[in-house]
Amino acid sequence: MFKYILILIFFVLISNSKAEIKEKIIENLQNVENLKFKFEQNINGKIENGICTIKYPKKIYCKYSKNNKILVSNGKSLVIKTETSFYRYSLKKTPLNLILDKNFLIKKINFLKENIIDKNLINYTIVENDNEIDVFFDIKTFNLVGWKTRDIYQNTNITYLSSIETNKEITKNLFKIPSQN
Repeated sequence: MFKYILILIFFVLISNSKAEIKEKIIENLQNVENLKFKFEQNINGKIENGICTIKYPKKIYCKYSKNNKILVSNGKSLVIKTETSFYRYSLKKTPLNLILDKNFLIKKINFLKENIIDKNLINYTIVENDNEIDVFFDIKTFNLVGWKTRDIYQNTNITYLSSIETNKEITKNLFKIPSQN
């Protein structure tokens, strides 16, 4: 009988620990207005890196290390611009629409089961609008540290964040959509 009581206590402690982690991730997301970070992105084996700023809700500015490439969202449109190309998309039609919406993330995380990876990352998998999105949080800081998306064409995009700073002052026009020229 004593053995069963110990097993029950063990499972209660584990479930409380996971609930506490989820609460801290949600609390951290609620307190973050913006993030600035270095990133490394792997899209189907092509690796790029640079610096990004996210301002909730739904704004992002990324300057890539090569090709004078930038990615900008003003909350409605998403533009990817290089020295030789210019692409404009409706943000609603991209996985970033969900990743850049902290209220959406909080709502989903509330009902999802977390996976702990290598004792240092917490992962939640979200399936929405034919997209599969994995979001990753640091188990110590509870910061968002990356995401992986898979679209309806099975293209995989993995983004890792590092040197994360939160709630820093942001240049006023940072999220202004650039002109095509």
